[in-house]
Amino acid sequence: MNVRLNKAQVKSGGARRALTGAALLLTQLTIAAHAGPNEQAKRIYERIAGVPPAAAVLAQMATAISGSPGQAGLLAAAGIATSAPSFYNVTLKNLVIPWTNRDQTVFAPFNDYAATVIGMTRDDVAFNTALSDDILYVVNAPGLPAPSAANNNHYATAESSGVDLSTALQRTTQSGAYGTPPQATAGLITTRGAASAFFINGTNRAMFRFTMINHLCRDMETVMDTTRPADRIRQDVARSPGGDSRLFLNNCVGCHSGMDAMAQAFAYYNFDATAGQLVYTANQVQPKYLINSTNFPFGFVTPDDSWSNRWRGGANASLGWDPTLPGSGAGAKSLGQELASSDAFAQCQVTKVFQAVCFRAPSATDQATVAAIKASFKSGGYKLKQVFQLSAAACPGQ
Repeated sequence: MNVRLNKAQVKSGGARRALTGAALLLTQLTIAAHAGPNEQAKRIYERIAGVPPAAAVLAQMATAISGSPGQAGLLAAAGIATSAPSFYNVTLKNLVIPWTNRDQTVFAPFNDYAATVIGMTRDDVAFNTALSDDILYVVNAPGLPAPSAANNNHYATAESSGVDLSTALQRTTQSGAYGTPPQATAGLITTRGAASAFFINGTNRAMFRFTMINHLCRDMETVMDTTRPADRIRQDVARSPGGDSRLFLNNCVGCHSGMDAMAQAFAYYNFDATAGQLVYTANQVQPKYLINSTNFPFGFVTPDDSWSNRWRGGANASLGWDPTLPGSGAGAKSLGQELASSDAFAQCQVTKVFQAVCFRAPSATDQATVAAIKASFKSGGYKLKQVFQLSAAACPGQ
């Protein structure tokens, strides 16, 4: 797309309103291009790859910037940068590893969750399928243990051996590699990495909470809504904690009314710490959903894995749920589709990538840029690699 505007047109509010979202983004990329081609190329490469570019790569990127006016050249240069091995081995890996553990630390072992995100990014797999597809990336390199549903040795050995993730990752399926029933697979949710962190012990609410944190950028206190029906809140939640029912009505219900109705999708899942693997019991609710029933005997007793999104109404309708989906279903796969089809999911991915690339959270003045990148992400097939390119090109001189 070519967008040619002079400075007066760019400053004009009328001209801005006349631009489409894509054109607005391209205009802002042009405005950001203050430095010379070499400096712009070096900054873009370092933001994406995390290391300085080799002289030949710097020259190639600078030529791309010089050869195409404004935004086209910046995006071409960013495309060169995302082919760097360190983009996958360092930048992407460091972004994703905190998503895979409760401490949200980067100092955690490489695992199948991280490998799958990196592989999907490299291969331009639509990222809105990341919470629902039967997908898994393994490492195709000599000397590695076979992928196993019972341990992380395959990925840990790949990491300790320094395998190049930009070339070694290979797409397969969880049903094929781990023997998980196809209908029970739900993308990142059912990877061993996620299961070992979020399905272990507890009540499976952790899986819902961390999926919201990692993929919709919302922790539970930010989605509290005490106006939602409380009929799906389980028995283990006391209705008068400390003898005061006001605590439940004004606090607990705000999270549990929405969370419990959706976390029911995980009713057949558990992580067996002894066997070291995900357990799926089709048509049989895990005992963890029925614990502490005496806290409130009249609470909801989970009968199956059906779920309902109560947040399609009320304040959380602002998360932008897809009107073409029913807002209810059974199992983790359909819940993953519901979450990943929301506008909040797309906004979250763009915001995290922008922050990783630009080294700061988007400011008020960045919102138009973020909105345009999000629009491109959604309309362009949910390609996460493209989000890195657009973000790096939008802040090369900052």
